[in-house]
Amino acid sequence: MLRRAAALLAWTAALFAGAAPHGARALGAESAVVFAYGRFGEDEAPNVSIRLDQFEAHLEELTDGGYTVMPLPAILEALRAGRPLPEGAVALTIDEASRSAYREAWPRLRAAGLPVTLFVAPDPVDRGSPSHMSWDEIRRMASDRGVTIGGLGASGLSLAQRPEAEVRAELRRMEERILAELGRRPALLAYPQGEQSLALHEIVEERMESGAFGGALGQQSGVLHRAADRRSLPRFMMNEAFGSVERFRLAAGALPLPVSELAPEDPLLSVNPPALGFTVSEEVGDLSRLACFASGQGRASLERLGERRIEVRLRDPFPPGRARVNCTLPAADGHWRWFGVQFVIPE
Repeated sequence: MLRRAAALLAWTAALFAGAAPHGARALGAESAVVFAYGRFGEDEAPNVSIRLDQFEAHLEELTDGGYTVMPLPAILEALRAGRPLPEGAVALTIDEASRSAYREAWPRLRAAGLPVTLFVAPDPVDRGSPSHMSWDEIRRMASDRGVTIGGLGASGLSLAQRPEAEVRAELRRMEERILAELGRRPALLAYPQGEQSLALHEIVEERMESGAFGGALGQQSGVLHRAADRRSLPRFMMNEAFGSVERFRLAAGALPLPVSELAPEDPLLSVNPPALGFTVSEEVGDLSRLACFASGQGRASLERLGERRIEVRLRDPFPPGRARVNCTLPAADGHWRWFGVQFVIPE
């Protein structure tokens, strides 16, 4: 854990050396950045919580930095319909429906006039977990026009390695409980801990085609754009370790790095280390300064196959759990193009 954190901190520091200037990205009319938060001001949970002073600095940046904070469904609908987005389009999301999100985050968001999507897992709420909101508190938030309600599975536990029948039953239970308590179905889905698999994508795609969700979001870093996979939309995660306003500004100014032919197709690894490869869209231009960084391994070696195909040569297997690879490329005006993947590594 310490090795992975040190590597990510070193990589973030390297990016800050060429970070974008204060203010919104100038090339973002066809893209948007989504931020994800968990808990707020909970010192005992720094991996999932952000300090209140950090969160307040983010809100100040959003209100003073030339961004347009939009409801996430509105961003996804604009991208789907091919409508331009305002430059600097940003959406905010909160996973887990923690009590600290209700007591600390929501009042600050209301005071700033900023919309947010809250992802709810019904089971902890039904159990009366003291660390989670009650249904009455969730209803109060849901009554706010600036709040969109999404689902985080029923239990809030990872779905990536569970049997198909169990996943389907959990998604149904999530939808039914949210509908029963709030009078509406969840507008979006977030994968618990961001963990995904190809089999899970196929189930979620089926549910989306039936109108259940407008999209599903992970925890891999990256930028929304028109060609993004609706089954696995990226978000920048914010916590205490990576919650500085400088990192926030860097991510808020990010541009998409559109890729296709991603391998391996399944983020649940059967081969470790994975033979990671992708083809970068021609719209990106020169790839000579592309760099990729892997959890616990730092900068990875890259091999170019032809003009656009990139193969990422990972040095070591990942330990069981979750691992990320983030790829960045300098863009105009000090901004960065960004593409990330998150893998699940079985025990």
